[in-house]
Amino acid sequence: MTYVEDELNSQPECWIRAADEATAHAAALPAPGERVAIVGCGTSFFMAQAAAALRERSGQGETDAFAASEFPAGRSYDRVVALTRSGTTTEVLELLGRLRGQTRTTAVTADPDTPVMKSADDVVVLGFADERSVVQTRFATTALTLLRAHLGLHREAVVADAHTALDTPLPQGLVDCTQFTFLGRGWTVGLANEAALKMREASLAWTEAYPAMEYRHGPISVTTRGTATWMLGEAPEGLAEQVRGTGGLWVDGGLDPLAELVRAQRLAVAVAAARGLDPDRPRHLTRSVILDGRTG
Repeated sequence: MTYVEDELNSQPECWIRAADEATAHAAALPAPGERVAIVGCGTSFFMAQAAAALRERSGQGETDAFAASEFPAGRSYDRVVALTRSGTTTEVLELLGRLRGQTRTTAVTADPDTPVMKSADDVVVLGFADERSVVQTRFATTALTLLRAHLGLHREAVVADAHTALDTPLPQGLVDCTQFTFLGRGWTVGLANEAALKMREASLAWTEAYPAMEYRHGPISVTTRGTATWMLGEAPEGLAEQVRGTGGLWVDGGLDPLAELVRAQRLAVAVAAARGLDPDRPRHLTRSVILDGRTG
């Protein structure tokens, strides 16, 4: 079993622990009414998108999400939350350094022995969700679970759905598809982006992601026999029928969207295996992006 497989299989237990610990970390996480930005790079950026949409939709306060490298200079926030598994990513450390003394910052990380521990005002360490793999799975979903629980949105049903996602066979013919599109709405747009990234990283697959209502505005043109379109969350009315009408495979996300992401992670590993690839050694990637001379 690869590191990725072992780590993605452990997600239900990690989610339970993160939800249990959310109250203990409450002081380090955004308070209701704060104006907040959540930042990250790669997978962490997509989790930031999901968390920001959840927080704002729940009425906790205006919340934006940015890639750490694209944080808008001069914009005022009460708190900036940085998601960083490694705690060493250059763009995150540089941003935290610029914000020091101006905006309160929180880092959510997996490694307590990294520079981010001294770069942020508050730190939440999810060491039990750390990973050996380059391709992120459990840290990302555990960090999002922590934030969902902090917002009062975590439910035991998501853990049951995660077990279902791990135990149920993937739809027949899905692994053989030549192109994959993931769709989301609201907070699940970030999850769709992350599902597509997992496919690209682990299996070098042709993969795209869109807000579901935008899919009709051009992207559906690539859908045909041998392609797959996977909805994370509730689909817009009539979209499934449109996709099936093209000859493409429609995958209906009936589980909690975070559990659907686990299924997409499994698909990435399965496609990698079918193509003779090692998901623990993704092409051109390292566990953390550290830019020479700019480690902050």
